Amino acid sequence: MHPKAIILVGGPSRGTRFRPLSLNVPKPLFPVAGKPIISHHIAALSKIEDLKEILLIGFFEDSVFSQFLQDTAREYPNLHIRYLREYQSLGTAGGLYHFRDEILRGNPEQVFVLHADVACTFPLIEMKKAHEGHRGLCTILGTKVPSESAKNFGCLVAKPDTNEVLHYVEKPESYISNLISCGVYLFDCAIFDEIRKSLENKKGNVETDIYGREVFQDDTRLSLEQDLLRPLAQARKLFVYQTKGFWRQIKTAGSAVPVNGLYLEQVLNTNPEKLAKNTPGGPEIVGAVYIHPTAHIDPKAKLGPNVSIGPNVYVGKGARVRDSIILDNVDIKQNACILYAIVGWNSKVGCWSRVEGTLPDDHSSTAVTKKGLRIQSVTILGKEVSIKDETIIRNCIVLPHKDLKTSYENEIVM
Repeated sequence: MHPKAIILVGGPSRGTRFRPLSLNVPKPLFPVAGKPIISHHIAALSKIEDLKEILLIGFFEDSVFSQFLQDTAREYPNLHIRYLREYQSLGTAGGLYHFRDEILRGNPEQVFVLHADVACTFPLIEMKKAHEGHRGLCTILGTKVPSESAKNFGCLVAKPDTNEVLHYVEKPESYISNLISCGVYLFDCAIFDEIRKSLENKKGNVETDIYGREVFQDDTRLSLEQDLLRPLAQARKLFVYQTKGFWRQIKTAGSAVPVNGLYLEQVLNTNPEKLAKNTPGGPEIVGAVYIHPTAHIDPKAKLGPNVSIGPNVYVGKGARVRDSIILDNVDIKQNACILYAIVGWNSKVGCWSRVEGTLPDDHSSTAVTKKGLRIQSVTILGKEVSIKDETIIRNCIVLPHKDLKTSYENEIVM
C-alpha cells in the first residue's frame, strides 16, 4: 500500500493579487530560490518512501505545465507526475472528487493534498508518522501565528494531549485560536465518502453524465476548508500536526520575497553547496544567495542576504542587491541599488538608480491598496520595465513595458 500526492494549482481566473507577475507566468511556476514554487512541494514529496505518483489538479490550459512536467520528470525519474485539468473551477474538494478514479487507481492507502500557494519546511514524513498513530481520517498541518493575524486563516481548536481537532472555522469573524491550517493535508482514501456526503448536502447540485459518472452543475464548487474540514472536526475524525518550521502563504506578488528568503536560508542550512560563495576575484556575497550559472555579476558588486539571480542577468560594478528576486535577462547598471524588490523579466535599472520596497510583516494582510494608496511593501517591476539613471522607485508596483524617467513612491504605475 503506497501513498499518492495531489498539488492543487488553481487556475487563470485567480491570481489577480499576484499581478503583474502572473501576467507572464502562472503563480505555481513563479521562481523562488531558483525554482518554481511547486518544485519545493515536489522536492519534499520525493522524500516520502513508496510515493510514486504526484497529480497536479487545476484548470489552467494543459500547455501551461508541459515544459515543467518534462523538466521535473528528468529531475525525479522515479516519480510519475501528471497534470489533470478540470473542465471548470470545481473548488478544492470538488477537483479531488471529480478525479477520484485517477486518484484511487492503484489502491493507494493515503493521499497527501497540498495547496500550491503555501511555502514551508513540509515535514511530510513526520506528519505521516503522526497520522498513522491515530485513528482519524485526516491529519492537517498546523502552525501558530500572531493572534491579530489568525482570523485571516482557517483556525483550529485542538486537544493538547491528543491533537484531536475539536473545532474548525474558516476565516472567523472573531478570534478563535492562533493555531491555523497550513493548507497541507494527509487523508485516508475513505475521505471520498465524506466528500460525497458534502455533495449530498448541496441538495441536488450533482448530476450523472451519459457514462453514469457524477458531475457537477455549472455553479457548484466544493471547498475542503468550508465544506469538509468542519464536519470532520465535528465527527472527531480530524487531527493536527503542528510544524515547528517556517510557513508562509504566497498570495500577493510581494509575498514571494520573504518566501524566497526562507527557502534560501533552508538551502543554506541543508545544501550550502548550491548557493553562491565568496571567492577571490568574485563579488561580495552576504548570507544566502542563489546565482544562476548563466548570470554575470561584476566582481565589485555586493549581493545578499536572501537574493535570487535568474538566467542571463547582468549586475554591474558597485551595484547592491539584497532581499530581492531578479528575474531572467535583467540588466542592473553600475551603482544601482535593489532592496526588497522583484525585478521583472528583461527589465533595465539605470546607473545610480534605487528600487526599494518594504519587507511585509509575517502573515500580513493580502491587500495591495488602502484608501486608494499603495500599501508599503515589496516593490514589483513587471516585465520589460526600464528605469532611467538616478531614479528612485519606492514601494511601487510597476506594470509591464513601462519606461520610467521620473521617481515614484507608493503608487501603482500604469
